[in-house]
Amino acid sequence: MTFKIKHLPKLLVASAKSWFNGQPFQRSAIVAYYAILSLPALIIIILKVVGSVWGEDIVQGELLAEISNAIGPDAADAIRNMIENQSGEQTSVFATIIGIGTLLYGSTGVFFQLQSALDDIWNMEPPYKNDLVATLMSRVKSFGFILILGFLLLTSFVLTSLLSTFSKQLNRFLPDDLFDYIFVVDFLVSITFIYVLFATMFKFLPSAKITWKSVRIGAALTTIMFLIGKYLLAWYFNTMEPGSTYGAAGSIILIMLWVSYSSLILLFGAHFTKKYADKYVENDLIS
Repeated sequence: MTFKIKHLPKLLVASAKSWFNGQPFQRSAIVAYYAILSLPALIIIILKVVGSVWGEDIVQGELLAEISNAIGPDAADAIRNMIENQSGEQTSVFATIIGIGTLLYGSTGVFFQLQSALDDIWNMEPPYKNDLVATLMSRVKSFGFILILGFLLLTSFVLTSLLSTFSKQLNRFLPDDLFDYIFVVDFLVSITFIYVLFATMFKFLPSAKITWKSVRIGAALTTIMFLIGKYLLAWYFNTMEPGSTYGAAGSIILIMLWVSYSSLILLFGAHFTKKYADKYVENDLIS
């Protein structure tokens, strides 16, 4: 069967029912909890990977600027303090080795939990019978996604920098109206980055072997929902200030809320991808 736009309402309803039955609020709360524990480690690894090419200070500034736009400056300051506290510690060689291991293990926590959730959606069991081996291999795969995220961020930063440099040169010769289209291109680069990230997660994170044909529509829908949710959440956080109720812990609460809401969107996109694959893609799943 070929997918048509008129099929979308029924597909969305079926996905919503599956999503609701999959305990999405419990799953998103677990991901948010692990996000708080692993966020400093995750950001530090990305800073090391991308910063080795682009410069750590520049990458940190860009990341914190994005976080500030999405959640607010207070949350960005809290994350900056987390990074400084974790990266500024002076320890022995043994403690450093233990710290690196803990860093790697903690940084993979979010992707590990997402993999578990996606495996449940695809009704897949871990490919390894031994629990220890299964956990270790899942962590290795999760770390691979951190490297993928770092590569995509590096690509995004490079393209954005090139556009910025190019636009400054063009600004001397082009009228302001035409110059504004450069920012449209920058926005499209950001959308592409988000789409590729979601598509890669939907295809490779589950233990199932899934075709690109199955994930492309679901990744596109998830990207649209994520962008809409991003701006709505930014408005909500800046207008309603839900973190103010919690005092000093407000920044942590905002981060957990943002991750939780984003996880809800991602899980809905995963359920949509599964429903789409079951109905429109033949012989997609190979266990």
